[in-house]
Amino acid sequence: LPEESVYCMTKAALIHLTKCLAVEWGSRGVNVNAIAPTFVETPGTEKALSNPAFKADVEERIAALHRIGQPGDVTGAVVFLVSPAASLITGHTIVIDGGWTAR
Repeated sequence: LPEESVYCMTKAALIHLTKCLAVEWGSRGVNVNAIAPTFVETPGTEKALSNPAFKADVEERIAALHRIGQPGDVTGAVVFLVSPAASLITGHTIVIDGGWTAR
């Protein structure tokens, strides 16, 4: 992302922090995971996505599905991670991006 170095750096830091905390807290029975969603239609993204050119650019970047995410696209992963089915998963970041990073 050109001119987004600070944003990119903080995302990378959070992914690594997730791994570090998983190792540090695992002996206490704590699983640590993260979710990295693409653009999701929320009140926080409403202003940016109201710009037709910006929205079209985002939809193009979401390589596989070409659509903006909805909150429900993310909640399933959250429910899974807090369920017993994910009891052995820790230190991972689940990317929910419709194929953005597959490019």
